[in-house]
Parts: sequence; structure tokens; C-alpha cells
Amino acid sequence: MDSATETAADAAAEPAGATTAADARPGTGPGTGPGPSKARYRPHRRLLIGSLAGCLVLGGVLLCLPGEGADRPERAPAPGAQAQNAVRTQVAAALPDLAVLVGEHEARVRAHPKDARSWAVLGTAYVEQGRRTADTAAHYPKAERALRTSLSVRPARNPEALVGLAALANARRDFPTARSWGEAARKAAPERWTAYPQLIDAYTGLGEHEKAKVALDRLLELRSGPAVLARAAAVYRDRGWREDAAAALSDAAAGAASPAERAAYLERAGQLAWERGDREAALRHFQEAVRLDPDQRAAQAGQGRALAALGRTSEALGAYRVALAKQPLPQYALELGELYESLGMAQAARVQYDLLRERVRREAIGGVHGELLLGRFEADHGDPVAAVRRLRAEWRRQPGIEVADALGWALHRSGRHEEGLRYAVIATDRAHDGTVRSAPYMYHRGMIERQLRREGAARRHLEEALRINPYFSPLHARTARSALVALGEPSVAKVPEFS
Repeated sequence: MDSATETAADAAAEPAGATTAADARPGTGPGTGPGPSKARYRPHRRLLIGSLAGCLVLGGVLLCLPGEGADRPERAPAPGAQAQNAVRTQVAAALPDLAVLVGEHEARVRAHPKDARSWAVLGTAYVEQGRRTADTAAHYPKAERALRTSLSVRPARNPEALVGLAALANARRDFPTARSWGEAARKAAPERWTAYPQLIDAYTGLGEHEKAKVALDRLLELRSGPAVLARAAAVYRDRGWREDAAAALSDAAAGAASPAERAAYLERAGQLAWERGDREAALRHFQEAVRLDPDQRAAQAGQGRALAALGRTSEALGAYRVALAKQPLPQYALELGELYESLGMAQAARVQYDLLRERVRREAIGGVHGELLLGRFEADHGDPVAAVRRLRAEWRRQPGIEVADALGWALHRSGRHEEGLRYAVIATDRAHDGTVRSAPYMYHRGMIERQLRREGAARRHLEEALRINPYFSPLHARTARSALVALGEPSVAKVPEFS
């Protein structure tokens, strides 16, 4: 769809009778300004009144007719149309609606194989299906074929396909490729907003935080609404502006157009609350998200996280199992395994760790890069030396803050503490763009400093980890508290340390 068509579609999406900002300004609406004198209207006043009365009577009759006028409910858009609008505006769609959209467009491209736009919509819908179901092996290769077919049918002036390919690359955690496709989409249609959310994700994954901020500023110039607020919230969170992020997500949820979209924003709000250690608020957000959209599995896993922190262990285990049954992401398996391990259930933990490895292998069939998660897992539960190899390669490919933290921790776990501290500093030092207020990052840095006998710095960063979120991990929060006890109170006789 070219920019003119998109503008027309946007206009059609506005509710009937909506006023613009100009319409709402005093002195600019109809009937304002100099206008004719009252004397000109006096001869017609009786005729006008009579006409108005007749119209009111007729209007009353029409309103009373069955099935007519205001008594007839507005017809909701068809499921496929709802999902297509969600895909086009880069917001969450309900899984049943997505299935309808995919079916419609599969039939469409069979009948019209040269329809570039339908191929692009189909490919982007496959990306969303893969993301929501975690069946990336089934959906991501189909998404790539559909999007590349769209480009082959229309090589030029096809930003929809370029944005879809950027979204696919981001979903695969292939941020260099996502950046390339996103920048190509921006170049093809500089005034369209759709490339900028994908560029923000790609720049963030590559550690290019200033570019992400510039992309957000441009997005805010071009577009407003819930989807943009949610993207802004992600940037604010990464820069340590938690209150701004929470406010943006609250506004996004209030303006959401569908239950599935609102549920997605509530899940992110729950994650923000969890990161600051507010277990009760996090649980409320996650529960409401699942109520609105039972397929919101990220919120179900979030419930598991919050319930475990509240000591409601049986409920937490159940929530994780439900999430894994419907969206078997390796991250959920890692969290559930660590919860089992914290409860002394080593065999159950090993089952989840085996599932994690299997899921990462299956995701690789769909082109997903699982090196970061595997590196984190191996550092704590497997082979730290292998973790270092994986994470070094990941750092060379896409040096984001998450990778810096994971690599620093793996180096520490493999006995290379000094080198590990260098990466831990990148992940936590504002001078290195380490502005995320993360309890796990602070914990990793504090434990490395403790190993290096930098006791003052270690105590400071471990305290900060527990201040940010005392429940950040069922395993590691306990270790952080024990380490602080072992460090004891600071001694006034010691020279202060600087780090």
C-alpha cells in the first residue's frame, strides 16, 4: 500500500463524526466569524422552525422503527479485518483473528499470485503467529518466503514487505539484518512511520541507544497512539526512566482498540512492576492481561514469576506449566527449572533444562538466534567455558547490553573475573549506556567484585540489586543476601573503594 492509500485507510479508520484539533478550536468551527446579519435570517425563521419540527417528528418515527437508527448496534469489523488492522499498525492481534487473516490471505495469493500487498500482509501475519505460539519452525520460514515473494513481485515501492522482513529479523534476534531491512524501508518511504518501531528494536539489540532515541523522536513526529506509546515505553525503560515508561504503558492500555492489544500492554506494565519488585502490582497486571486475552502466555509466565515471589509456590508452578503448554518458549523453561531448583527438586529442574535445549534447537530451524539464552543457561547450569565461546561470538555480532551482562557473568563463572568485570561495567555503568535498572545486572557485577575482593563496590552493587527487586530470582536473590551477610558491615578503617 503506497502512502496515499495508507492515508486514505487511516482516514477511513477514524470514527464518524470525529473532530480534528482545528475543528475543536474556538472560533474555527462552522457558524463562527463575521457572517451575514440577523436581519437576513428573520423572514425565514418560521419556515426554519417548521422544518426543524418536521425533521424532529420524522426523526422520532425513524428511531422507533425496528432495526433502524440509533437502536441498531454498530457492526464490529470481521475477525480478519481486525487482525489485518492490528498487523498493519504493529499491535497484538487475537490468535483466532490471526488464523482467519492468514486463511483469507492464503486464499487470496493462490487466486492472485501477483498481489504484492497480500503477500506482505500474509508474511507479517505469519511472523505474529510464530511469535505468539512459539512455533517458529513452522511459521518463520513461511513468513520469509511470503515476504520475499512480495518483493519479487514488486521490487520497488514495497515498504510493507521491507518492514515485514525487519519484523521477522527482530523476532529471530538477528538485529544486524533487522537494521538493514528497517533502514531500507525508511529509505523507500521516509514519511511512513512503520519502519521506525522495527529500527528502534534493532538499534537497541545492537547497543546503538542514541540511534534508537533518534528513531523514537522521528516516530513521535509521524505517529501517535497506543502502539507508539508502547514503543516509547520500551525506550524509556532501557534508559532507566521507569516512571515515564509506566505512564506511557498506562496510556497505551487505556487507548487500546481490542482486548488482545490491551492485554499486551498490561503484560508489559506487569513486567515493569516486576522489575521494580512490586509483586502485587505485577500480579494484578498479569491477571488482567490473561482475563482479557487467554492466549496471552507471557502474562501467564509473569503470573508464575510474581506468585513464586509471593510464596504461592503451587500456583506459580501451575501458571508456568500452562504458559509452557501453549507457548513453549525456552525462557519459560529456564525460569521454571530454576524455581524447581530453588525448591530442592533437582530432577524436575533437569527436565526443564532438557526442554530448554530442545526448544532452542527447534527455534533454530525457524532461524531464531538462541545464543544469548543458551549462554546464560550454560553459565549457571552447564559449561561456563562453552557459554563464553557462544557469548563472545554473540558480542561480536550484536553488542547489546544484554549480551555484555551475560558475557561478563560467563567469564566470571569460568574463572576470568577481571575480564568479566569489564563487561559487567558496560552493562551497569551509565557512561557505557548501561542505564537499565536491572537487579540481575547489579547482582552479577556485585558477585564479580566480591570475588576480586573489592568489598565496598561489591556490597554497594549487591544492595542495589536487592533494592531494585528483592525477588529477582528464586535462586540468585538468596545468594545475593547470603553474600551480603558474608561481606558484613563496612569498616571505617578501610580505605574507600571507587568503581
